[in-house]
Amino acid sequence: MKKAWCGWFLLAVLSAGAQSAEMQAAEQTRIRALENAWSQAVRGKDVKGIALLLGEDLVYVDYDGTMMNKAGYLASVGSPEVHFEHVVSDSMQVQFFGQSAVVVGVYTERGSKKGKPYVHRERYIDTWVRRNGLWVCAASQSTLILH
Repeated sequence: MKKAWCGWFLLAVLSAGAQSAEMQAAEQTRIRALENAWSQAVRGKDVKGIALLLGEDLVYVDYDGTMMNKAGYLASVGSPEVHFEHVVSDSMQVQFFGQSAVVVGVYTERGSKKGKPYVHRERYIDTWVRRNGLWVCAASQSTLILH
């Protein structure tokens, strides 16, 4: 009887672990989709769409060291001086820490600013937190890749 109980207990623990791994994989897919939606919203200058992805207390540190809050970041994306041609995130790795997720990836942006063309390739770290059942980005930092 004791062996049977131990067998059922072990099976339950392994099943819970498998479900947890499946749930984590689904959440990783969800976070990557949010990152891709953010890139596409930037390309289209969809400030309202981006606003839905960001926490109200966002801390954004740009590649040049400029620190912005949510309003400042949205204003920079919506600026008439900037035109985005190509915006994409790739090489994303997602790690979970309780109700938070950290994404490390590469962001490539091509466009023009004040009439001058530019291309930026950046490594970024985004911190997503679950609030009221939804993922929002609470912090973002990027660094130019120079090579």
